[in-house]
Amino acid sequence: MRLVTFQAAGEAARAGAFIEGDQAVLDLRQAAQAVHGGSADALASVLSLIEAGPAASELARNLIARAPSPAVRERSAVKILAPIQPPPQMRDASCFELHLRQSFAAARRARAARTPDPEAALKAMNTRADDRVIETFQRQPIYYKCNRFATIGADDDVVWPSYSKLLDFELEFGFYMGARAKDVPKEKARDYIFGYTIFNDISARDAQAVEMGGMLGPAKGKDFDTGNVMGPCLVTADELPDPYNLNMVARVNGEEWGRGNSRDMYWKFEDVIAHISRSETLYPGEFIGSGTVGNGCGLEQMRYLKPGDVVELEVDGIGLLRTRINQPTTPPLTQP
Repeated sequence: MRLVTFQAAGEAARAGAFIEGDQAVLDLRQAAQAVHGGSADALASVLSLIEAGPAASELARNLIARAPSPAVRERSAVKILAPIQPPPQMRDASCFELHLRQSFAAARRARAARTPDPEAALKAMNTRADDRVIETFQRQPIYYKCNRFATIGADDDVVWPSYSKLLDFELEFGFYMGARAKDVPKEKARDYIFGYTIFNDISARDAQAVEMGGMLGPAKGKDFDTGNVMGPCLVTADELPDPYNLNMVARVNGEEWGRGNSRDMYWKFEDVIAHISRSETLYPGEFIGSGTVGNGCGLEQMRYLKPGDVVELEVDGIGLLRTRINQPTTPPLTQP
């Protein structure tokens, strides 16, 4: 299934599924009521569908196969939100070593460029801090918790944070938990993955560069309204039997800026689930990102976004997530 959360004008958000080559949306709850009657509460949202377990998913599949016409909406007539907006919890892991190495190297080049002799400064630069991060990355999965309330979908624009001059995208995908999990062994972890989506982790690189020296992970470098772009749909795990062979491509204004493949993940999602779930319960609908694929952001090339840019992230089997970057906004006046 290709599940979505959609909203028609003047209506509340509802659970749906892409049909007809993603050109139409089936309202799952309306379809269930048309076919079976009743309230169909399990299909009220994508999160409630996941929480209701396999029976609700099977019901949804049957409804998609029938697609009763009164419950079908044209894709252009509705707004597509993030698959779950907001998710119950949101974490972003770092699974691609190439991205880390190239990002660190680019940051060093940027610092050296601000000196009188960039080449000499680059050669003399201490890399111990970067090396420690790589060493930690190679020992265990690392991740941070995102601002889940900053989640937006395919039909929303990113609003440039007022305090940043260097805005970047990040090409990622990630998964949603399908059931409650704790102390999950790696060999059983795949069973807990409900499905996948594309994740554009918008990043204010100038703010991030300043705050990371505090050794607490990203904060205002990532946490601003509209910073977590997800979608366009949630592709259930049965549709992607091998999530570790997916081409991933990033374009800005139609120009390819980078590409990679999920086969290059140093840590697989099973590793991440096993690590995070140690003495900690994960819940249905929680989202965990892959981190940026190598070559999957502007920082690695020392290129950044401009207001008005359109970012397209494409991942095999999931689709295309297109996002416009809006002009910076003036901070609102603080009310007394």
